[in-house]
Amino acid sequence: MFSAMASPPDTSKTIKLERYNSYLRRVNSTKLLNASSKLLFRATLLVALVLILFFTLNYPPLSDHVGGGANHVHTTHNFLSSAFYGGGVGGTAWEKQVRKSATPRRPNGMSVLVTGAAGFVGSHCSLALKKRGDGVLGLDNFNSYYDPSLKRSRQALLKKHEVFVVEGDLNDEPLLTKLFDVVPFTHILHLAAQAGVRYAMQNPQSYVSSNIAGFVNLLEVAKRANPQPSIIWASSSSVYGLNTDNPFSELHRTDQPASLYAATKKAGEEIAHTYNHIYGLSLTGLRFFTVYGPWGRPDMAYFFFTKDILQGKPIDVYKTVDDKEVARDFTYIDDVVKGCLGALDTAQKSTGSGGKKKGPAQLRIYNLGNTSPVPVGKLVSILEGLLSTKAKKHVIKMPRNGDVPYTHANVTLAYKDFGYKPTTDLASGLRKFVKWYVSYYGIESRVKKEMDSGKKGSQQTDESG
Repeated sequence: MFSAMASPPDTSKTIKLERYNSYLRRVNSTKLLNASSKLLFRATLLVALVLILFFTLNYPPLSDHVGGGANHVHTTHNFLSSAFYGGGVGGTAWEKQVRKSATPRRPNGMSVLVTGAAGFVGSHCSLALKKRGDGVLGLDNFNSYYDPSLKRSRQALLKKHEVFVVEGDLNDEPLLTKLFDVVPFTHILHLAAQAGVRYAMQNPQSYVSSNIAGFVNLLEVAKRANPQPSIIWASSSSVYGLNTDNPFSELHRTDQPASLYAATKKAGEEIAHTYNHIYGLSLTGLRFFTVYGPWGRPDMAYFFFTKDILQGKPIDVYKTVDDKEVARDFTYIDDVVKGCLGALDTAQKSTGSGGKKKGPAQLRIYNLGNTSPVPVGKLVSILEGLLSTKAKKHVIKMPRNGDVPYTHANVTLAYKDFGYKPTTDLASGLRKFVKWYVSYYGIESRVKKEMDSGKKGSQQTDESG
């Protein structure tokens, strides 16, 4: 007989249970991994959005800097970024820079807001004011009407002399209001404008935006300030337009502008009269006559003549329809700076407060010229000598582009009121300009040798020209 064998224990239930537990562990692990991945993705997305927001607010795209023209409202920072980071417009660090730059170092010194501070006349005036101990804060939108890199170089020079330039536009009312909240300016030197007679035929809106709307916006903010600042601002000799009486006097008619640029400057003079009459703002307009010198504007004839002569390119020299030479009252930058500072020093206080006039206020207009018109042909001859290069002249009749054939300033009133007296003749001024030009643009030694063989011992300009 066969003995009965013991049956093995039943393990199927145990195996099934282990498989089920393993399945649960895999499911839970997958769920945990998915949850972690979602959390990591959301965190990464949030960080990316924050970074995009930061760079968008603090570093605008290049298109903001180029091709925007004077009509483009541009600031590198804004109030939203300052709320997050404290370093933009309105931030603590920014306000500290603004106050430091605008605080005068001399007793009874001025605190001056200079608009267009990175421009030609604006940079020179800012340096002169700072040098004598006044507080200076600059404002400029760095538009691309001409090479912005030249404006950036002027800004770097101003920074070296502890003048801070805020990057912003005249039409940015919140920015202007913030500046006046931070600094109780005693004076405004308003030099920002869309310049150039011929460019108005290409971009007329930029002249209205800057020279009229921007000026009105500045006056609106100034009228509400307490105390109200005294304002010196740049008009232009172009307002004389088709006037044929010479030399041009402040008493001559200015109701026949020959260009849109001239019309906007004339409009500015009427706007100034209105704000003086209604709100008690002290306003002084300065009619500049063809300013030239180191750090000048590349769109001016003396500047691009120098460039084209050195490059062997032909230059257009205009004559009038009756075959007469075009002449200009070329005024050296140092003489214009003296006039601007003289106007600032003699400006009376505004009489309004909080937008309300409390008494009659000062209203003035002055010519700032050289009083010695020089034919453009003579300008070219001087440059030929300084550059040791013969110009390829292309003599043509003056087109109808808004230019006038002759300018001659009568500066008797400016001399009487604040001692304005130009002292630099064209040959001396061009010598200083060419010396700066060849240094700034790194022109080779043949030009420098000619400069050195010229008037020895002539007074050299400092960095401020």
